[in-house]
Amino acid sequence: MNQTAKRSIEIDFFRGFALISIALDHIPSSVLSHAMLHNFAFCDSAEVFVFVSGYVCAASWLAIAGRSGAGAANLRFWRRGREIYAAYLCTAVLMLLSGAAAVMLRVDSPLVAESGYLRFAAHPFAMLANIAVFRDQPYLAGVLPMYIVLVMALPFVMPLARRSPDLVLVSSFVLWFGGCWLAGYLPAAPGAIWPFNPFAWQAMFMLGLLCRLYPASRAFQVSLTGRALTAFALVLVATFAFIQLFADLDPQPGYMKQNLASVRIVNFAAVAWLAAQAVRKGWIAWLAQRLPAVVTVGQQGLVCFVGGAVASNAIDTLLRATHVTTSLPARLAGDLLAVGALLALAGGVRRLKAVRPRVALT
Repeated sequence: MNQTAKRSIEIDFFRGFALISIALDHIPSSVLSHAMLHNFAFCDSAEVFVFVSGYVCAASWLAIAGRSGAGAANLRFWRRGREIYAAYLCTAVLMLLSGAAAVMLRVDSPLVAESGYLRFAAHPFAMLANIAVFRDQPYLAGVLPMYIVLVMALPFVMPLARRSPDLVLVSSFVLWFGGCWLAGYLPAAPGAIWPFNPFAWQAMFMLGLLCRLYPASRAFQVSLTGRALTAFALVLVATFAFIQLFADLDPQPGYMKQNLASVRIVNFAAVAWLAAQAVRKGWIAWLAQRLPAVVTVGQQGLVCFVGGAVASNAIDTLLRATHVTTSLPARLAGDLLAVGALLALAGGVRRLKAVRPRVALT
């Protein structure tokens, strides 16, 4: 990954692919989700999204600071935090509406409980207040409070990361190590949790940020040490894939993802190193140039996350309501509908953003 301010097509491709994977992974009867990362590794698209988000945030901060100064970059990210908070509230409402739709259609779906609709129906005003202060985070909205915390902290972290990256890295992992204990101090309503513990997941975000600030040089990647790391990463990825496919048949406990278990970090680091080699060889750029719609999804990340959450819920409810969750053609059609909806949404948002400046000038 280069150190210029130019936007990386590879990073946008990875982000777009992660968003599509997240949408598919939340359709329980999905066919295509069986080909996604979580089936072959102890990490999944969440790690990809958070790592890439750290990388993108660092790149954006550097670009704005280079043009207008650090103060302007800080203001932009505090404003971005407010935008993500608005997206969180929107997603939370859409999750509640998804649960309400499942109830109205008399669909037997875990979405009814996961969306928080039953709690909302019993105590609507209390739940809305809890949602507003992150004490209750309905289903897929749960990743955004963590993201808000990380984005709002970025203006304080970036200057330190540029001066003392070793201190930031060590501090990040000390915080990660104490994350399980610190999670008890997060605001949460009775029976609710933060599905993404920000004290733990900040480590993945910081790794992405530091990789943007201090990328491994091409010379290092092709050196003897770099080639040894590539071989080691291949062994790790193959070993974890074998365990996941043939040995560890039970699903991981939820707390392993909530608190970013060490095995997830190690597995992701190996996958990320191999992905970096694919970038170096030009394979990802070649793929991204032939799949520009996926790149566009990555460029419109926040909108596509919200849209993907709604699409996965809607398609799962539709498949259950029509009793076709065991039909392979119907399940595959649902996957294609979800992917098509995300691609269409991303393209529409991109065109809207392109038109708005021209409208303002007329």
